[in-house]
Amino acid sequence: MRYSLLAGGKRVRPALCLAACQLVGGNLDQAMPTACAMEMIHTMSLIHDDLPAMDNDDFRRGRPTNHKVYGENMAILSGDALLTYAFEHICRDTKGVAADRLVRVVIELARASGADGLVGGQVVDIQSEDKEVGLDVLKYIHEHKTAALLEAAVVCGAIVGGADEATVEKLRRYALNIGLAFQVIDDILDITQSTEVLGKTAAKDLTSNKTTYPKLLGIEKSKQVAEELIAEAIAQLDGFEPSRAAPLVALAKYIGYRQN
Repeated sequence: MRYSLLAGGKRVRPALCLAACQLVGGNLDQAMPTACAMEMIHTMSLIHDDLPAMDNDDFRRGRPTNHKVYGENMAILSGDALLTYAFEHICRDTKGVAADRLVRVVIELARASGADGLVGGQVVDIQSEDKEVGLDVLKYIHEHKTAALLEAAVVCGAIVGGADEATVEKLRRYALNIGLAFQVIDDILDITQSTEVLGKTAAKDLTSNKTTYPKLLGIEKSKQVAEELIAEAIAQLDGFEPSRAAPLVALAKYIGYRQN
């Protein structure tokens, strides 16, 4: 568990959670357990995604994948343990947040992690390998496999911070846009960057014959789609105090212009 969780990475999901909490005037200490839980669940998804039965990858975050070091059995169990510990950590270590808000956080995170979120997206992703699929199916995969957890990070941070329903939904739209942009950029980087820069195997989508945005639209059009998504996300932050919104604006721009 520690090998993969503490291996580094961008920590985008915890940062989004804390930034959303800050935006609505919440206490960052109260949001920290939820932010950490986001990274636990994200790491679980990476461990399982790298397994031979899934994407069968040898490298993650610049080092051998979990199953290459500890075996498939320990990798599966490590992922399972991180998933369950995430919920335990939120419920046990969050202080000073009303119980009804914690319940909403748990529901959001469970939905994003399960059949209506990253698991559902992974299922369709696997079923779509070696098939010609259209943009609608690809968008479904990305929105569920990737965007759902990014959405949960932002929404849960806002809930912990005490946001009202209108604010939560506005931030949900922000998150859905950056979540889809994140995966569009991932598709582009898979064919434009090296394994050393990415910290994972480059050109994996090509060798797996997966449908990607560049495959359907080309690189330049894919970049345009990502830019439009980032612009739409930032537009959702209009009306918030600029100094409080600045971290979410910066994170959106980072997601849109990152190189790994």
